[in-house]
Amino acid sequence: MKPFRYERPATVREAVALVAGDPGAVFVAGGTNLFDHLKLGIVRPCLLVDVTGLPLSGVEVLPDGGIRMGATVRNADLAAHPEVRERYPVVSQALLAGASPQLRNMATLAGNLLQRTRCPYFLNPDTRCNKRRPGSGCAAVEEHSEHTAVLGASESCAAVHPSDLAVALCAVDATVCVQDGTGTTRRIPVTSLYRLPGHRPELDTVLEHGELITAVELPALPMAARSRYRKVGDRASFSFALVSVAVAVDLDGDRVRDARIAFGGLATTPWRARRAEAVLRGAPATADRFAAAAIEELATARTVRANAYKVPLVCDTLVATLRDLCEEG
Repeated sequence: MKPFRYERPATVREAVALVAGDPGAVFVAGGTNLFDHLKLGIVRPCLLVDVTGLPLSGVEVLPDGGIRMGATVRNADLAAHPEVRERYPVVSQALLAGASPQLRNMATLAGNLLQRTRCPYFLNPDTRCNKRRPGSGCAAVEEHSEHTAVLGASESCAAVHPSDLAVALCAVDATVCVQDGTGTTRRIPVTSLYRLPGHRPELDTVLEHGELITAVELPALPMAARSRYRKVGDRASFSFALVSVAVAVDLDGDRVRDARIAFGGLATTPWRARRAEAVLRGAPATADRFAAAAIEELATARTVRANAYKVPLVCDTLVATLRDLCEEG
């Protein structure tokens, strides 16, 4: 392991200045993703800036009814928060689906959103991976891996995004608050935080080097109280999603007044299913209509033989999740 310096700043501005001033510096909080990469030699930072001592771990209800969640709140604490569980169950469920209790006790909100892909080719330094070593090629694309994305992929990268939480946050229109070295804060919808790989797959997000996520805000969204996260994996627990769906629905009798849908395990980013939502608005809440919404969203999916199973699997998962939500009292 390459030697590195360690700093524990007292303020957000100091933390941002330390990272922004050194191209080899990175932020660290829970470290559940970063430390794996250090051990594997995937990253070799010269400076770790620990942000766990900053006042960024609070959860508060906003005057408009939304919720502001600090960047370093632990996943376990956030999943158990009574306001989140009651008003945004999809977020709590996604957190609980995401890892073991031990990891949830360490992992932070912002760290979860910024975790890197778990593609096996990315994690193996002996294989070709444009995300790890730009210009080296993509073994996942070349070898037709069964875990590759069917939406949002490019010839340079087809690695799926790993976060369960990010999928849920996309579905409820969450916003990320980011601070730069001048003290300026910008707000980025979670749906706009992640970059499609294109020809620069090494760039996961739109964040500039040195920008620090300070909070994530959930908007006042009454329909989020009727929401659910469903994940399908190789195992019932401690595995990454083959496919997942995050759904919130607003009913008017036996018709869908509005819906929010996001997919995980299918794409190179958390995938907001806006075409599926459009199919459902004003339509009868029936299994046939739910299936039609899924088919519409996946019309542009690009599959190979190894990953084609993801299309019918996510269709069935969406239909089952919507059916269950619409049958709730």
